[in-house]
Amino acid sequence: MTNRFLAGAATAGHQVEGNNTNSDTWAMEQMKYGGYSEKSGIACDHYNRWKEDIDIMKAAGLNAYRFSLEWARIEPQEGVFDREATEHYRRILQYCRESGIEPVVTLVHFTCPKWLIERGGWEADQTVEYFRRYTEYVCRQYGELLHYICTLNEANMGVLISIFIAQAMAQSREEGGALQIGMDVETMAKADAEKKEEELQVFGCEDPAVFTSPRTKHGNDVIRRAHMAAVRTIHELLPNAKAGITLSLRDIQAAPGGEARAAQSWEEEFRQFLPAMQEDDFFGLQNYTRTVMDASGELAPETGAELTQMGYEYYPQGLEHVIRTVHKDFKGEILVTENGVATDDDTRRVEFIRTALEGVRACRRDGIPVSGYCYWSLMDNYEWQSGYSMRFGLIGVDRKTQERIPRESLYFLGEQLRSF
Repeated sequence: MTNRFLAGAATAGHQVEGNNTNSDTWAMEQMKYGGYSEKSGIACDHYNRWKEDIDIMKAAGLNAYRFSLEWARIEPQEGVFDREATEHYRRILQYCRESGIEPVVTLVHFTCPKWLIERGGWEADQTVEYFRRYTEYVCRQYGELLHYICTLNEANMGVLISIFIAQAMAQSREEGGALQIGMDVETMAKADAEKKEEELQVFGCEDPAVFTSPRTKHGNDVIRRAHMAAVRTIHELLPNAKAGITLSLRDIQAAPGGEARAAQSWEEEFRQFLPAMQEDDFFGLQNYTRTVMDASGELAPETGAELTQMGYEYYPQGLEHVIRTVHKDFKGEILVTENGVATDDDTRRVEFIRTALEGVRACRRDGIPVSGYCYWSLMDNYEWQSGYSMRFGLIGVDRKTQERIPRESLYFLGEQLRSF
């Protein structure tokens, strides 16, 4: 366990920086069939306002900041590394250190260079080498500024999306007898053809394999091999740095009869990645809610259950449960890299953090090496397909003026650090 407990907040470059124009996500935002109802645009202008945002964290008493380096900025063209972007992130890393804030860096937080997707993306074997080379560049550039490096954010996201799609299709069949009943099949077929044509124009392929695409078994293998190659590179070049992966983990609970389904889901979402984590120094644990399963599958939240803006059950107790379950298989350091709630009621955010940290303390008392907690997110930001409608932030952001509006939850988290 580290000597200093890390209590901080997390962001992802694309969601806060703005104008990430060489990325696959930016390209999809501009597309008719890209799946994004709102464009990121200038986002929170964090690319220019990062110093102000770090100062706010420091003043509130936080001592860690998890953020991503944007691969699409650093290597906008294959094999061409951008000096200005490289120096930009160096300044952020240096300022974090000067401010007493531990930078926890993520190499890929969903977004990637558009050129990578044009070359096959996360279903292509060559992506392993592309990612290793990018990792090597980062290590050589930033050296001792890096102590914690998350290779891939939520490496199991493709698995979760595949599960979600399968559930949605099953529900459609159950409700309608067949997927096409009640639908304009001719219009759907035309839209699908137009989508594929648009993808060909933008990425040079149909069904581009972005990081958040439904993933094949081969794609999962590419993800695992890319992670392991990055960890080996980090250990070789930065022996004092810690490397790990992050996974999005639901607190999977079994109702009577649902034990087998729950065990299978945990295998798919977590345990299948364990062989790729054997050389990892820490595990980045990310949890937002729970899911309850019976013999027929996932159950909807109970009537009257409090739901977040994301439609999740408000369930901060899930974090402790997931930490304990992970620790059964992974005995190394656990860093909570994301945990949070989307709500307009900041008192509920304060209570969410309070309950989650009570669970962290209980785990630490029992000897589980939990070294830190990064709340998601530092500020209200661009939540992918949900646009700017979800408010996770410890800091509000005026969409017109970019004014930062710190919330009580920010200061509450800073105060909590004193008790660790």
